[in-house]
Amino acid sequence: MRERGMEMVILPVGATEQHGLHLPVGVDTFSAIAVAHGVSARTGIPVLPALPYGCSLGHSKKWAGTISLRPETLAKLILEIAEWVCSAGFTRLLLLNGHVTNWAPLRCGLENVRHTYPDLRIALRSIWEITPKIHEFYHQDAANFHANCAETSVMLALRPDLVQIEKAKDEPDRSASCFFAYTVNKESVHGAVGTPSQADLEFGQQILETCITELSTQLNQALVEATPLEEMPP
Repeated sequence: MRERGMEMVILPVGATEQHGLHLPVGVDTFSAIAVAHGVSARTGIPVLPALPYGCSLGHSKKWAGTISLRPETLAKLILEIAEWVCSAGFTRLLLLNGHVTNWAPLRCGLENVRHTYPDLRIALRSIWEITPKIHEFYHQDAANFHANCAETSVMLALRPDLVQIEKAKDEPDRSASCFFAYTVNKESVHGAVGTPSQADLEFGQQILETCITELSTQLNQALVEATPLEEMPP
């Protein structure tokens, strides 16, 4: 791949976390992998094996199925993976995040990577932040979304065999007016937020297709992106 000129790799980062009564614990990993491989098929950018564990401390230990890393552990994993990405000759790395509370540790990892490996260009994107439209898809029924209509719809498109929609319980976003940050067991009865009962296969397909199409466009540009100073006229 390097000999053919490919300089970038994608690292999907998910989580192992309870998602209400109706979804599997690998939702965030399934979605990150699906978008990464969809983008790879269109751009030729290779995908590294996904990290299936993330920072899920905020989901609490109330519901079985959640396994969490400490934020500093996740940040260190990114730095150590980057070492081997660099040694293989790649110069561009995308961290494709599928889990909300991974963002801060991944951003810390990004800071460490660009300090330690200044020639490696690194970016962090969460799948629901690829474009404003995708953000709208994910947040339409809850700002603090989790196992909601969007995530359930995506799983209906990816792994319907793992969705037990008859068990879905709608819950309001009780954190919306709060000043402090609370763990999910203090906000949700069943470990879900939003309206998963309204999930729809076609909506899930629309979310995935939009994520893949928009991110592919962005990455085709990123493959040849120069630094801002490199782009200045002489």
